[in-house]
Amino acid sequence: MKLHWQILIGLALAVPAGLLAGTDAGLFGVTFHQAFDFVGTLFLNALLMLVVPLVLASIINAMAGIGSSGALGRLGGKTLLYYLATSLFAILVGLMLVNLIEPGTLDGRPAGEVMGLQAEVDSPVVAQLEGRGAGEVAEIFLRMIPTNVVDAAAQGQLLGLIFFSLLFGFFMTRIDSPYRETLTNFWQAVFDVMMRMTDLVLRFAPLGVFALVARVMAETGLAAFGPLALFFVTVVLALAIHFLITLPLVMYFVGRVNPWRQYRAMAPALLTAFSTSSSAATLPLTLECVQKNAGVSQRTSGFVLPLGATVNMDGTALYECVAVLFIAQAYGLDLSLGTQLLVVVIALVTSIGVAGIPAAGLVAIAIILAAVGLPLEGIALILAVDRLLDMFRTAVNVFGDSCGAVVIARREGEEGILQNGSDAASGSRQV
Repeated sequence: MKLHWQILIGLALAVPAGLLAGTDAGLFGVTFHQAFDFVGTLFLNALLMLVVPLVLASIINAMAGIGSSGALGRLGGKTLLYYLATSLFAILVGLMLVNLIEPGTLDGRPAGEVMGLQAEVDSPVVAQLEGRGAGEVAEIFLRMIPTNVVDAAAQGQLLGLIFFSLLFGFFMTRIDSPYRETLTNFWQAVFDVMMRMTDLVLRFAPLGVFALVARVMAETGLAAFGPLALFFVTVVLALAIHFLITLPLVMYFVGRVNPWRQYRAMAPALLTAFSTSSSAATLPLTLECVQKNAGVSQRTSGFVLPLGATVNMDGTALYECVAVLFIAQAYGLDLSLGTQLLVVVIALVTSIGVAGIPAAGLVAIAIILAAVGLPLEGIALILAVDRLLDMFRTAVNVFGDSCGAVVIARREGEEGILQNGSDAASGSRQV
């Protein structure tokens, strides 16, 4: 059975298993929730174990392949333009839907009154976000140049690791032979080994996905959907429009490829991203799917995807915009067009700046709320469904990265991408 079908079956079984098990049911003194948490964490740790050496090897190899600074500038410019454009498209879709549906208004009254916001203000998450502001974004960008690259790798600060890898790979091509060839062969060997280790970890992906999703369903259940159903639907609908319409149109008109083949090529990565809620943890599988299934070169994918997993967050940017306007509606505030445009700009910046922080979406929302003068306690409104929505927006983030790799590869003149007869046409590999 193909890998994406195995993962999909695990995902489908996880929902009823988690709902039935809850957090209390168990056997022999061990709850099912604890078992889900153990297996899911084990799988997630295995994926995260691969990320640092894979990022180093993929970017350094990509830089070695790019060679000249002119090619680097061209590829980097196209990558940056794609990231900014698609993130802006995502935010505008969210802005349009949240104004159209108005999820922050229930029965003609602000949702904050209907849901009793004041009773939920003392959330520990809200308290943790106190004091977050625009300086947080500046702090993240300072981490782009780490004082200790080993410590940055240990802390999972991918932005600093990527910056170091770009410099190392660039200057590696500027040294004399035979040292250049030695380093090139070494990093290519590291990359090949990491991809083989990825193959091994992916054999356990269906079990890991099952455990991760079952744990979430056991913790959250479906009770949270009641008062927040309209907000949940608004976010998911906006993400679906970006996922099913905006990105395919970009692929068709800019990349000149059949976008529907991309869904088949990326199915294992998308399902894994949904279950892990982490673009970084999904990166090993994203690289494998883009290279083996979509047919993108290691040179392009090794440069575009690690960068995208760190700074390109279409789904997160969209969510930030919808959440802030929902909170404003819940307080009965009608934000002007100028204020909404300010939300768009800050959402675009913060989706890049805070991507490496745990609960990045909530931190970004806190920054935007402070910028437009809304109380931070409004975050309490969305906490109940934030974890579930995080799964959806992470899948959109990963798909946006993969589409970027395909589009940029096509603009670079690569052939055979998402063509019939390739792995992309036949779907994901079998395990």
